[in-house]
Amino acid sequence: MANQVQYIFDDKNLRVSEPSVFEGRDLKREEMIVNIGPQHPSTHGVLRLEVILDGEEIVEVAPHIGYLHRCFEKHAENLPYNQILPFTDRMDYLAAMNNEHAFAMGVERMLGIENDIPKRVEYIRVVVAELNRLASHFVALGSYGMDIGAVTAFFWTMRDREHILRLLEWVSGARMLYNYVWVGGLFYDLPVGFEERCLEFTQYLKPKLAELERVVIENKIFVDRTANVGVLDPDLAINYGITGPMLRGSGLKYDLRKVDGYSVYPEIDFDVPVGEGKMGTLGDCWDRTWVRVQECYESVKIIEQALAKLTGEHKRTRDFDPRAMVPKKIRPKAQDFYVRAENPKGELGFFFRADGRSDIPFRCKSRGPSFVNLSIINELAKGGLIADLIAVIGSIDIVLGEVDR
Repeated sequence: MANQVQYIFDDKNLRVSEPSVFEGRDLKREEMIVNIGPQHPSTHGVLRLEVILDGEEIVEVAPHIGYLHRCFEKHAENLPYNQILPFTDRMDYLAAMNNEHAFAMGVERMLGIENDIPKRVEYIRVVVAELNRLASHFVALGSYGMDIGAVTAFFWTMRDREHILRLLEWVSGARMLYNYVWVGGLFYDLPVGFEERCLEFTQYLKPKLAELERVVIENKIFVDRTANVGVLDPDLAINYGITGPMLRGSGLKYDLRKVDGYSVYPEIDFDVPVGEGKMGTLGDCWDRTWVRVQECYESVKIIEQALAKLTGEHKRTRDFDPRAMVPKKIRPKAQDFYVRAENPKGELGFFFRADGRSDIPFRCKSRGPSFVNLSIINELAKGGLIADLIAVIGSIDIVLGEVDR
């Protein structure tokens, strides 16, 4: 019995079940190892951070992932292309429409039908993708405000996100995991009256965004907690492969909607906001948050222009079929192909390897922006305070379903 107790509490077994990067024997005087997570508050999901502290100063941070593995790539290698689409929803589940858009676009290019997709379908895809971008940024902004004590921001953004979820539920029948964008088309056309209701929402949202910016983002306490914290140098961002608002927060005007010009984005007028170091150092936590707010304004502009097209040049007709180009069997030629799109978090990419014989991909690899962006956390947090670590995590805006895809 004594031997059994000794076995259960053996330090070796603890190290196997909870692998660690740092060893206690390597610590300097006054240093200690603290585990933060894996729990949802503060770490934005089941992320475990192994932190070496000297007092309250951070010496090193090592992120531990894998607590929420979706097995997306293994699923994808055992299913036909059209059946993989619902699994893309479950990666970044806060931006499922954007995931579907990227995946469907990649398969369409492999089949050579990307230029045959009706313009109405493309504009609808842009509308739902930008609505989902807004919803994703609202979660990022609201939860980030709550991380550092601004609870009002969370209530406001969740209120407005609810309007978006109701619109997307009206379109697809689901509130979070939609399966709406199909390879070659859409599940269904927009409901009658959707365009008018969506336009009403954009008019409602503009003053709400201005209020959020004025009361929360420019609040002195919020500025003190985020300015000059977690500064990301542009060169370092490029070397780490950082994309999305994190990269643009460091002053680099790089947006795949402009760079690659996919779908109908080249036909739409919008700007790419970048950090300017207004409240502190260029590339700090405040800049990244400010860029997300500005992107909300740009998404509203994109939605309004797309709605104008959907009620004008590409308005609904009785004979319009959003499934007209949906292929019965998806069997691309043998090839290796990579597609990328601008997700709310950054560059979402899918790599396909097709053998030319099967409708199941031989290989399907996903490049999740949350996973890549998280890799820089040690560089951002090192030398800061433990309280600033929470501010840094929130400014990265990760979704663990995409990190552990």
